[in-house]
Amino acid sequence: MHQHGAPPLDSGFQDSRPRALSVSELNHQARHLLEASFMQVWVEGELSGLSRPPSGHWYFSLKDRRCQIRCAMFRGFNQHVREVPKEGEQVRIRGKVTLYENRGDFQIIVEHIEPAGLGALQQAFEELKRKLQQEGLFDAARKKPLPTTPRHIGVVTSPTGAAIHDILTVLARRCPAIPVTLYPTAVQGKAATADIVRAIDRAARHGVADVLIIGRGGGSLEDLWCFNEEAVARAIAQCPLPTVSAVGHEVDITIADFVADLRAATPSAAAEKISPDQNDWLRQLKEKELRLAGAASRALKRMETKLEHLSARLRDPRRELMEKAQRMDELDLRLGKAIAQRIDRDRVRAAHLEQRLAMQSPAKALSDCQGTVSQLIDRLLRATRETINRRRELLEHMGQTLHVVSPLATLGRGYAIVQQENGDIVRRAGDVKPGETIRARVADGELSANVISVNSGDR
Repeated sequence: MHQHGAPPLDSGFQDSRPRALSVSELNHQARHLLEASFMQVWVEGELSGLSRPPSGHWYFSLKDRRCQIRCAMFRGFNQHVREVPKEGEQVRIRGKVTLYENRGDFQIIVEHIEPAGLGALQQAFEELKRKLQQEGLFDAARKKPLPTTPRHIGVVTSPTGAAIHDILTVLARRCPAIPVTLYPTAVQGKAATADIVRAIDRAARHGVADVLIIGRGGGSLEDLWCFNEEAVARAIAQCPLPTVSAVGHEVDITIADFVADLRAATPSAAAEKISPDQNDWLRQLKEKELRLAGAASRALKRMETKLEHLSARLRDPRRELMEKAQRMDELDLRLGKAIAQRIDRDRVRAAHLEQRLAMQSPAKALSDCQGTVSQLIDRLLRATRETINRRRELLEHMGQTLHVVSPLATLGRGYAIVQQENGDIVRRAGDVKPGETIRARVADGELSANVISVNSGDR
């Protein structure tokens, strides 16, 4: 395409020199190169030329024996510094390397500044770290594994800080389906320690989250100090949920980082670490969909080939049905004959068995037994009567014989049996004495008498 109007005149000369960058282009490219190469750095040196204009920003240089570098610390960062550094003081700064394009100045945008050397806070940090390490709170063996795909994420941080915004932004991008519960707490100041402990306890008792992010955005060592407190460390160690420490920036290290089950460089990194990437899932799903479609296509082609092969071998179904019908007729005739033959055999066998059953009928045997029983009963009755008659005759004979020898027969002839009062039989006259009472048994009764005198035959 070209602009409306006459074309420019061709001079016939083309410039073969390489294209020159403008100053703005060069500075812009240099700034992006610096910022991409140095994400964040710590630098130590002597503070020089501190300037504090009404805007509230700080401008100074940091130097050593040979070199110096310009620094800028904007009001949003320096307002948290407790004490303004002094000229010539050795300091440590944390910031990002960049280029001020308007002047082409190489500089550092400072986010944190502190006195150089090991201060009181750093000493307290090392002492608590050493104590908890000796107790085993940093041991890898006690750390809980994080869920591969969390069902619910809990976050202990400030509701107004950048951390919750960064976490929610990352989760919305990676896996927005995962619900998030915020357990709000202060993350800076004297009351923050107890507040963080209470928030961790609330998350544990709530019981809905299966992983817990604890942290905040960047700040000075003093700002982050509540995450170096022993109470917070022990609350994290005792939390039944898997915990992720996400305090400050990549270079910030706190006691919470050592105690937590996982340390993330930033809140955003924490959200990255514990959440699955839905784009990866979509890619995997797409790959599986393609593989499934390919497999289905190959299977369909195999089935088509097999169908063609079977179609070539397939016979006319009507012919097959006629053959099956003829075969059914043959089997029907054979079955009828077999059934008739079986019935005839069974009928003959049944007659034979009936004849044998009649010969061995229990009724005939019972009838024979009844006749035998009748005969035996008759014989038993006759034998019983004969035996009774014989016994009766014998009894009468024995009675007569007994009567002949019985004392009662003797008594009938006028004799008597004399007994003493005690029942002893008196056989001699000397067996009794005068005055005794005796009984005399005669044939038809018994007499009582008193002995008047005894006359023995021996006299």
